[in-house]
Amino acid sequence: MENIAYVASALIGISLGLIGGGGSILTMPVLVYLFGVNPLLATSYSLFIVGSTSLAGTVGNFKRGLVNIKTALLFGSASISTVFLTRKFIIPLIPKIIIKIGDFELTENMLMMVLFAVLMVAAATAMIKGARAESSTRIEKPPLHIGKLFLYGIAIGLATGFLGAGGGFLLIPTLVILVGLPMKEAVGTSLFIIALNSLIGFTGDLGHFHIDWIFLAKITTVAIAGIVVGGMINKKIDGGKLKKGFGWFVLVMGCYIILKEVIFK
Repeated sequence: MENIAYVASALIGISLGLIGGGGSILTMPVLVYLFGVNPLLATSYSLFIVGSTSLAGTVGNFKRGLVNIKTALLFGSASISTVFLTRKFIIPLIPKIIIKIGDFELTENMLMMVLFAVLMVAAATAMIKGARAESSTRIEKPPLHIGKLFLYGIAIGLATGFLGAGGGFLLIPTLVILVGLPMKEAVGTSLFIIALNSLIGFTGDLGHFHIDWIFLAKITTVAIAGIVVGGMINKKIDGGKLKKGFGWFVLVMGCYIILKEVIFK
């Protein structure tokens, strides 16, 4: 089982390299179901793994001129602060048992996994339908709505803060439609924003959890190796078809988690 878990860890990086931010949606299920990590702690580990892997992916994109630093910092100012505040002050307040009705208990672990599964279904639907403007040509740049960008940043920050990952699939269409970035630049910029969100959000967890740094370093190293492989494969495979296939896989996983946590608990 451990070998399968490490192979799945490599797939986290490969999927990030192939399709951008949406690939991080695999991190939580791998940590919880294959490595047996507590779901709340898994959200913290996920932040570090996804952040470090995305940062590694950002380096190559930056060298190719595919990271818009100004947009990343403008958008990230809202999302980064939201992630940090969520991890630092809100997550520690969540009770172990949230609701108890008769024999049914809604625990923090169940809530985290169900919310993450819902996010997986939403991400899968977006991947299957396909993002708008799936080309590398720059669309006509729309007027920059700072207010909308700020609100989207908060929304993505909340998703990342509560669930440890999962905001990436929202980032790319936001950067393409609201900011007018070409697709490849949107992917590179989204990885940079995810890296900032996740790593700074992770610092908000320090002191709240006991972190197994050796375990975390192993998973992160495997995932970073995966993103290098994913970037190489991405040059040879039709990204649109790949994203659609990955979307169906994520949809099945999301439905499985909901059934497992709620019905077959």
